[in-house]
Amino acid sequence: MRALVYSRPRGPVTLTEVPAPTAPPAGAVVQVAATGLCRSDWHGWMGHDPDIRRFPHIPGHEFAGTVVEVGSGVDTAWIGRRVTAPFVYACGACEVCSAGDGQVCPAQQQPGFSLPGSFAEYVTVAAAAENLVAIPDDLSFRAAAGLGCRVATAYRGIVGRAKVETGEWVAVFGAGGVGLSAVAIAVSRGARVVVVDPSERARELAAALGAEVTLTDASDIVDVTEGGAHVSMDAFGSAQTCRDSILALRRRGRQVQVGLLGNESPEVPMGRVIGWELDLLGSHGMPAHDYAALLDDVVAGRVAIERLLANGPDLTLEEAADALPGLPGIVGRPGIRVIDPGLLR
Repeated sequence: MRALVYSRPRGPVTLTEVPAPTAPPAGAVVQVAATGLCRSDWHGWMGHDPDIRRFPHIPGHEFAGTVVEVGSGVDTAWIGRRVTAPFVYACGACEVCSAGDGQVCPAQQQPGFSLPGSFAEYVTVAAAAENLVAIPDDLSFRAAAGLGCRVATAYRGIVGRAKVETGEWVAVFGAGGVGLSAVAIAVSRGARVVVVDPSERARELAAALGAEVTLTDASDIVDVTEGGAHVSMDAFGSAQTCRDSILALRRRGRQVQVGLLGNESPEVPMGRVIGWELDLLGSHGMPAHDYAALLDDVVAGRVAIERLLANGPDLTLEEAADALPGLPGIVGRPGIRVIDPGLLR
């Protein structure tokens, strides 16, 4: 099959032919129809993820496609079905998974990190019965690909972790794929949203999705929210945005950290956290069994997934080979960028 690979952190990303995967016991193989280009993939390429230890490595962790093969112990009725999967493959057998928290499974595997990923024509899904998610026929593959990481991460952060309520102020730092998803989801819950992003185009998209206020920096958040946000999310991931996100909160506020920090170590204002009784919440993807509620919101139009996708044509694998290393420098195309492994130009 055709796949993107790199042989060392920060090394050249090349399109090459590699052996197609076969379904492992309890697993499945999915023919990839669409896969998202995510900042997490860039972090992996940079060497920020210790799970990437086997080279050459295939990146890519959010995808949608069709099941073409299943391993022993997996219902053959999955073959031919349109699916996606969380970017965290839960084992389905441990105490954590039994409690419904597969997104933090201690035996988890991740495509594009600990396993070969989806920047390829085929990808393997481990523990298929636990991790395959059927997608509705009227949801496009390119839209479904975005659910696997950015939308699902934002959904769990806003709904599952912060438990945003109607009328609350939500501050979102960074209007990329996760941030714009968070805006749409918070608005669907009746929240008032303020977005901080230096990009004018990103702020315009956030406003189109229902953000009430958009800012270039965090200096005015406390004023516009009349005392600070009830919930704040760092959807970008830097020492500065993490700190700003915390300081944007009102007393008893909840901060959700979803942006990866790489090798940065933010100076958390713990005096403020203690004195104001702030909640600091990590959020890491979403388990497969929680996708039903998200898919209901998408199908009903409460979360407009198609509007979260970046403008312009999908990328070919050849184009993605150049786009991945340069991802942080890409401007003017905010939102979720999608790769079509079968696309040729």
